[in-house]
This record gives sequence, C-alpha cells and structure tokens, in this order.
Amino acid sequence: MSSSKHVLGTLLLFFLSSVQAEEKLLVIDVKRMTTEAALVMAKAALEACRKKGVQVGVTVVDRAARPQVVLRDVHAPDLTLDISRGKAHTAANFVVSTRELAKNKTASSLPGVVAAGGGLPITAGGTLLGAIGVAGAPSAVMDEACAQAGIDSLIEELEMVD
Repeated sequence: MSSSKHVLGTLLLFFLSSVQAEEKLLVIDVKRMTTEAALVMAKAALEACRKKGVQVGVTVVDRAARPQVVLRDVHAPDLTLDISRGKAHTAANFVVSTRELAKNKTASSLPGVVAAGGGLPITAGGTLLGAIGVAGAPSAVMDEACAQAGIDSLIEELEMVD
C-alpha cells in the first residue's frame, strides 16, 4: 500500500504541476510604453525635423499599432497625420522599417500598408513596444532620420527597464 500511495502522490504532484504550468502559459505579461515615453519620442522627432527646417507630422503607436501620441507642427499639412499614422501602423505590424518593407513588392502592395521611409519599430530588450512614423519631410530618408532621432531620445532608458 505504501508504494501505491507514493506512486499516486507522485502522479498527483505531476498532474498539479503540469496544470499550473499550463495556467502560466494562458496569461502573459506584456510590456507597454507609457504615454509620457511616447510623447518624449514624438517631440524629439518633431524637433529633429525642425532643426532641418522641416515641419512634419509624427505618430507614435503602441505595440498593437494603436495611436498613443499624434503631433503636427504648425505648418505641416494635415495629410502628414494620416501618412505618419500609416507608417507607424505598418512598422508596428511588420516590425521592420517601412523603408525596408518598400523593397518587398508583395508586402508593400497590401491594403493599408504605407511602405515609404519614415516608419520605425520601437524595440527594447528584444521586445516590441510600438512604432513611430514621421511624414512631411522632402524625402523619406529625412522622415526616417527624424523618426530615429525620436527613438534615440529615449532608447537607453527603455533598454534599462526590466
């Protein structure tokens, strides 16, 4: 009887531990960028373009591609808002720069995809936090440089977060 109780107890422990392990897989922790962090990046991107004499629209989205911060400089056309949002949305969904995505003819022709430089994913510690899109500069290269300036303004702090 003692050995059968031991086997039964071992099986019960095994069953309970595997149930607990499965339960842990049902819920995950997801890191999210704060609105304050998104605002710092958006302002830094806007300022980087201002220093180049360019007025742009900037959108920062969360990891699900939902807008967190949207800024438009005084003289930037309204259209820059739609384009910057599209670039950020595309970069968040594909987790690649929109300039790189433009090289893929199949992906860049999908509905809703904005495949022009200026959209960059925001990652820290190997985790996608969101994306930033900039539109309105005379070239996609300049849009992307301003977007990168936005990310660079906070990336060290984001990398330090556990």
